[in-house]
Parts: sequence; C-alpha cells; structure tokens
Amino acid sequence: MDNTPSRDDQGQPPVPMTKPEAKRPARADHAPVPEAEMRASDADRERVAELLRDAYAEGRLDAEEHSERIGAAYGAKTLGDLAPLTRDLPAHRSISFEKPPLGEPGGRPDGPVRLPARHEAPTMVAIFGAAARKGRWRVGSQLRAVAAFGGIEIDLTDAVFESPEVVIDVVSIFGGVEIRVPENVSLIGGGVGIFGGFDVKERIAADPYAPVVRVKGMAVFGGCEARPRKGKKLKEWVRKQLGTE
Repeated sequence: MDNTPSRDDQGQPPVPMTKPEAKRPARADHAPVPEAEMRASDADRERVAELLRDAYAEGRLDAEEHSERIGAAYGAKTLGDLAPLTRDLPAHRSISFEKPPLGEPGGRPDGPVRLPARHEAPTMVAIFGAAARKGRWRVGSQLRAVAAFGGIEIDLTDAVFESPEVVIDVVSIFGGVEIRVPENVSLIGGGVGIFGGFDVKERIAADPYAPVVRVKGMAVFGGCEARPRKGKKLKEWVRKQLGTE
C-alpha cells in the first residue's frame, strides 16, 4: 500500500492542518484595579467626613464614635478604607466614588465643596497693620498673637482642632486682638490689662470631650476680646490627640 502523501493538481503536497493558537491570558499588570484599592482623594475624604458630621448632628453617632471615624476618614489611603466608615448609616446608599464627566448629571456638586483644612503658622503678628485667620484651618495646641499698633482677628468657628486644648498667648500693645470660638467648645482664661482691657467670656461646653480654648496674655494700651459665636458649632476635630481612647 502506498503511504506517500497525495499531491494536489499542481503537484504540491497538501498543507497539513494545524490547531488554532490559543489566546494568551491578559497580563495581570493590565487588569483593572478594584475600586476598593483605588487611592482616595481629598474630595473623597471630605464627602465621607460630611456624612459623618450629619450623622453626629442627627444623633446616629455619639461624640466618641464621630471623633474616631472622622480621624479614620482623614487618614484613609484607599476607597476601601472609607467605605466601612458609613456602612451602617442610611446615607451610605447615596455614596458614590465614581467621577462622572462634568457634562453629565452629578458632574458638579450640588452644594459648596468643603476644601481640606489648611496648615498655618503657630504665630500671628500685626505691626502697624492687620492680620486675620479664618475659614477651614488646622489649629494645634499653641497659638501666639502679637499686635503692636495693629489688629488681629482669630476665627476658630470653622477650624479643625488637632489638640484637646488650644492655648492662645496674646500680646497687645496699642493694638487689638479679637478671638471667636464655636459655641460648643470650652472657653476659659484671662489676662492682664494695663491701661487696656482683657475680656474673656468664659464658657464650659456640655460635651466633656469638646476641645478647650485657653486665652492668656496681656494688653498694654490695647485690648483683647474672646467670646463664643452664636450659631456656630464645632463639627470635627482629630480624635487621636484627645486622649479619650
């Protein structure tokens, strides 16, 4: 029997049949990153912090839970770190970390965006001029205000407290220093007025974990006034430094 391969009409042997080459699996480094492992942005952290503030105001979280979760929110590295912080809250259903295009619904926030709290120097000086500090800024344990023939305004009503106690040391010489604090923090202290006035409207907060603002110093031919601002309440502070854990 002849086992020689047959030839086609042109006298050429037929091309042997081969199996189609199997597709190679996609490289692992090209696989999409799961949402939980995506890095969190400042806007993501602020979105969660805002929901936690609302839950605290509604009584869903007590002061200890709120402070603990706020600290975790600002320290979160990924979206997966943020998700558990609101999982047991009704508002969790509305959280979305997706960023739709600006031309689509939801591309812009409905309300004002709360910017991350800024860092400021621990000393303020006004000499023949004025200095002011207000808005969302991080206040530490010490702040010094020196006004000479000038004026200083310190507004803590929207600040983020990083310490259980804030000591403000005031020196006012032919000048003035005005200090405003949220109405739900403790305000204590006093200073010396030499041909001037040093007025601290003391107030003790109902919350024993609330920060304390202590004002001290002197006013020479000048003045210092510290008082709570009605209607303005502190909503957040970094719990890690409060010493209540």
